[in-house]
Amino acid sequence: MEKHKCGWCLGDDLYEAYHDKEWGVPVRDDDTLFEFLILETFQAGLSWITVLKKRENFRKALDDFDYRKIAVYNQKKIDSLLQNEGIIRNKLKVKATITNAQAFINIQKEFGSFSKYIWGFVEGKPIKNTLKNYKEAPANTPLSDAISKDLKKRGFKFVGSTVIYAHMQATGMVNDHEVNCFRYNEV
Repeated sequence: MEKHKCGWCLGDDLYEAYHDKEWGVPVRDDDTLFEFLILETFQAGLSWITVLKKRENFRKALDDFDYRKIAVYNQKKIDSLLQNEGIIRNKLKVKATITNAQAFINIQKEFGSFSKYIWGFVEGKPIKNTLKNYKEAPANTPLSDAISKDLKKRGFKFVGSTVIYAHMQATGMVNDHEVNCFRYNEV
């Protein structure tokens, strides 16, 4: 018998695998939190599947999402990224990736880790919503508004409330799996 899955992922093998293995699983390591943050910022204004299909290209182009390396990218590297057809070639988003890597490192210095900082907004525990249909999920919440505002204050770019709420969903800070989805109680 096939397991019930959230409606948003159905019909695409890559989407379904992402849903089944990653989406909504609490992420507490800084490397993965940074990867998702960068992917979410590139997604702004686009569909998640577009970014997901380019994820491996991003991984190669951005040195495995190593924020220490990205923080010191120079103009030559920016130019090469803007020529890379395998990624989303948006000049503002590419530059924001570098700015965000620098801000990410500053948060690590202040809080000990980005994970401590970001999970502090939910007191270390995922928010478990009770959605019957994925379409009931909000695009943003007062909490994502607050996190977005704080990140912007700290110098981050492309971290609007909707981007941050998607990041919270992806990294398990909020469980927005449909209640009858097999992953709802697993994550």
